[in-house]
Amino acid sequence: MQALQKSLLLMQADPHSAASLTLYALICTLEIDQAGCLFKLTKLRDLPAEIRPLAYELMELMVAGQQQSPSWQTIKQQMDALIRAA
Repeated sequence: MQALQKSLLLMQADPHSAASLTLYALICTLEIDQAGCLFKLTKLRDLPAEIRPLAYELMELMVAGQQQSPSWQTIKQQMDALIRAA
């Protein structure tokens, strides 16, 4: 869950940044398994090279089924509040 926590810290630092919004969009789509977790991969270009590995770690969490865990849901609720308040 470190990737999710790192993403939250990034969003707390600057919820309006392209990186924050791109990661948030990715996290939101990773929760929608029925739709095939649709995320436009070209959006990864909006992430600086040093942040891109975080996106890949988030995808690995989805593969492991962690998006259904209570800790994922708790952190995601914090992200929802941040992004919506921004």
